[in-house]
Amino acid sequence: QVQPVESGGGLVQAGGSLRLACEASGSIFRRNDMAWYRQAPGKQRELVASLSANGARNYADSVKGRFTVARTSNGYTVFLQMYNLKPEDTGIYYCNILGAWGPGTQVTVSS
Repeated sequence: QVQPVESGGGLVQAGGSLRLACEASGSIFRRNDMAWYRQAPGKQRELVASLSANGARNYADSVKGRFTVARTSNGYTVFLQMYNLKPEDTGIYYCNILGAWGPGTQVTVSS
């Protein structure tokens, strides 16, 4: 059973950076597609970025040019590097792979 776990969230000022990590057992990220989602207070969960098994990356328009998704060569961890953070990036960030959700990590960007 897959159980991803996110980490790396925190409080940062606008313009700052954070790097989130999603970890799961086995080389699962090397063999399967995955995605990062976020949910802001009072809003629906939305797709932020995805990384396919073959390395293709896609980003929501709102984060293009500011966020980068990458995985380790051993496939155990996927990172979401976030630059130039904005208050509207605030929310709980979730990792999803094979239909399994992690518990999420809170990102708060102050203005």
